[in-house]
Amino acid sequence: MTPGTRVRARAPLSDPDAERDEPNQSALLELVGYNCRRAYVHIHKTFLERMAGYQLRPVEFSVLAVLRANPLLTQKQLSRALNVSPPNLAVLLDRLQARGLLTRERNPLDGRSQVLSLTEGGRQMVVKAERTAQALELEATSMLSDSERRTLIRLLQKIYRDT
Repeated sequence: MTPGTRVRARAPLSDPDAERDEPNQSALLELVGYNCRRAYVHIHKTFLERMAGYQLRPVEFSVLAVLRANPLLTQKQLSRALNVSPPNLAVLLDRLQARGLLTRERNPLDGRSQVLSLTEGGRQMVVKAERTAQALELEATSMLSDSERRTLIRLLQKIYRDT
């Protein structure tokens, strides 16, 4: 560059105001998985914030909710119901038991297995946590009518229950 030569600024690749516009996602918006994931991310963030008061992650909440609805469930039954591998479930159960939220006892019908049950503290916590989860889901789906919400849940269940 010679003295006195001016450097020309590059033209922006796009209009700065265009940065606020969403990029074309038309191919993705046609995919069920992409739309499920976007909805999940939207709800999941709020779920984590609201469950922080209970110190519960989603899978821990699921364990407690299933145990509340199914007293004396075996680890194997719980593992199948939540689609969590037995080793991963054992770690979760250890953590919840250490917090005093559940107990494990020998199954009186089959001494080789254990049955799980909530402690009184675990039951009280999950009742409150379930109310919190229901309220946040109603907020997150407030743009849907009750009928649309039920239909959405039914259709999503149809996908994973039929596999």
